[in-house]
Amino acid sequence: MTPDWTPAFEAVPRAAFLPDLMWPHDMETGRDVVVDRTRDPEAWQGHADSNNPIVTQWDDGAHEGTDPGTSFSSSSSMPSVVFSMLADLDVHDGQRVLEIGTGTGWNSALLAHRLGASNVVTVEVDGDVASAGREALERFGLPVEVVHGDGFHGFADRAPYDRVIATCGLRTIPYAWLEQTTPGGVILAPWGTYYGPSEATALLVVAGDGRSASGPFTRPVAFMRMRSQRRGWPRHGEYVPAGAMEAADRSTTRIGEDGFSSIESFDVVGFAMGLRVPDVVHLADRKKDGRRPVWFYGLTDKSWAVVDFRDDRKEATVHQSGPRRLWDEVEDAYHWWVDRDRPGFERFGLTVTADGQIPWLDDPSNTWLP
Repeated sequence: MTPDWTPAFEAVPRAAFLPDLMWPHDMETGRDVVVDRTRDPEAWQGHADSNNPIVTQWDDGAHEGTDPGTSFSSSSSMPSVVFSMLADLDVHDGQRVLEIGTGTGWNSALLAHRLGASNVVTVEVDGDVASAGREALERFGLPVEVVHGDGFHGFADRAPYDRVIATCGLRTIPYAWLEQTTPGGVILAPWGTYYGPSEATALLVVAGDGRSASGPFTRPVAFMRMRSQRRGWPRHGEYVPAGAMEAADRSTTRIGEDGFSSIESFDVVGFAMGLRVPDVVHLADRKKDGRRPVWFYGLTDKSWAVVDFRDDRKEATVHQSGPRRLWDEVEDAYHWWVDRDRPGFERFGLTVTADGQIPWLDDPSNTWLP
């Protein structure tokens, strides 16, 4: 922890912003447990002080009971991630910050302790979460303005901002954020593609003319996706109806499963594939009897592909069909990544303009899009 943030983290404990009923997520086991402060205050405090994320809402608030729900929809992030992102944000006295995703209010409180509550605005899409965050901030004595609304649009009423930070995963950086940020200001957001769950924090600096923002990715992260950018899983039967496998083109590949088909959030291979193969979702089936099929579905048409990895074979069988040859694109992208010494997250970057977003490698001029 850097000295400039130490006072805030010492003065603003995460526990002050957590509900009595919560579901800590164990990063090692991937399991969620229920903890109730009224029943076991010692265990509750131990989890509050841990470096694990804590789920505070399931299923957009529709969840009932104490057991974990189906999909977590609001949480308190790992303290180490919170600190790392605030360090990347590089705030200075007197600056104004817009936060997208209030959650429990703890991140807003840390910013408010550092900069003053009047210099922080936070936007939360969920009404109940916004109310709880507002109450927690006021109770702690840091009355940040909490706006109930869609953070995709920012909050023009208090613009311009020197810093914008998102605590939810983005697939598209809204141009409205650039318009509401001062030239030279910073936008920090977890960003990834629909290819898979891999995300990294994009550290974008707004250009002097305010018409673009560009910068590198700093570190892998895993956040709940912005609600307006969620996307349902493709329906397999709509892509691969009866008889489609027999009619599909068949080939083989010598690309191995190891280091390629991971579905982990911190998978740099999946991140790189998503940059090179846009508008594609990939899903890896569970391995059974030494076999794991990995599926690819096009998001703009009904193109699909599947590669059948088997432990007892050096070559995997590929089937693909549709206007796009998805496996060919993925295989080319994989070789591109390997040929460039398997770059990590930090070698990639992103440029955002009114026309869209352009990924790059090592330098903004080194892009592969037209």
